Amino acid sequence: MHISSQFDGGNIRCLAAEDPSDIRLEIVKDNQSDFYQWFFFRLTGAKDRECVMRIQNAGGAAYPGGFKDYRAVASYDRESWFRIETEFDGKELTLRHKPLANSLYFAYFAPYSVERHMDLIADTLAAPSVDVMRLGQTLDGQDLDLLRIGEPEGDKLKCWIIGRQHPGETMAEWWMEGFLDKLLDEDEPVSRELLKRAVFYVVPNMNPDGSRRGHLRTNAAGANLNREWLKPTMERSPEVFLVRQKMHEVGVDFFLDVHGDEALPYNFIAGAEGIASWSEERQALQDAYEAALVLASPDFQTEHGYEPDAPGSANLAKATDYVAETFGCLAMTLEMPFKDTVETPNELEGWSPERCRRLGAANLNAIYAMRERLT
Repeated sequence: MHISSQFDGGNIRCLAAEDPSDIRLEIVKDNQSDFYQWFFFRLTGAKDRECVMRIQNAGGAAYPGGFKDYRAVASYDRESWFRIETEFDGKELTLRHKPLANSLYFAYFAPYSVERHMDLIADTLAAPSVDVMRLGQTLDGQDLDLLRIGEPEGDKLKCWIIGRQHPGETMAEWWMEGFLDKLLDEDEPVSRELLKRAVFYVVPNMNPDGSRRGHLRTNAAGANLNREWLKPTMERSPEVFLVRQKMHEVGVDFFLDVHGDEALPYNFIAGAEGIASWSEERQALQDAYEAALVLASPDFQTEHGYEPDAPGSANLAKATDYVAETFGCLAMTLEMPFKDTVETPNELEGWSPERCRRLGAANLNAIYAMRERLT
């Protein structure tokens, strides 16, 4: 038997793997950071053996409450991911499974590789409305990609969609696949009409370095990108610096930052209620978007989520707060679960890549419903 994680997005340290009933593991911290929770590893040589894998430092993870009622995912082909028996006692996260083959992958959520990201960017080039822009490079020397979809002319809306500021929140890039597939479908009337009125600026992966390194929350320098928006630098957070620079160059009329939440088993939106310029009108705009998304997808709900920030308590180092206050537009954070949705569960897969894709597509319907109110 052997445990390995030396591949794109991999993260685990093997402490013992001699006995299938006592495989002991640890999650490795993000570089220059104390954050850890993302894991992704391969088990070989264990076909037809009852395996018990204990992640011994799970209790000290960034969000240990996220392991409550959680089930890990597994895959033989790295395409289809299913949930497995998982227990958390407050200290150790225990994964139990009997592999049907001598190679099986386990992860915190279905991984989204940098290679798949590159394929996603390349595939969009088949659409004549797409222009791929390289904004610059990350600290590890990777390209930071921006997709511009539609022609920036006249008074078209400028809609910004970014995802995966936190690299372990891979559901954000699965969401991007569904969003982009629908937006670039020439036979899709919602997308066709939207592109007459709007230009979309899409950053599918804000954090390529953290993604490749197998980080939960930070980039190569240990920076949490969603706390860098007020004063980003090329030395510490070039990803935010470059995207923010482009925003100021072209403007922003609508902003959505796509994330995943470790603890809450719901899809929900967090707004910018704490900014100084928040008003009843802006609240009504956000409420209308959420209502439109509820109609577009039963997987989305509005009853559960974060408590709104108190007036005047905004943190402008966070993307949604910074963009809402700086550009005076509707800016929101969309959160998806690592677990499953309570009201619309799927026993085999939980919250899954395909369900992320469908929610991504549903957001275009919500934007379409709001098209007259975003100016």
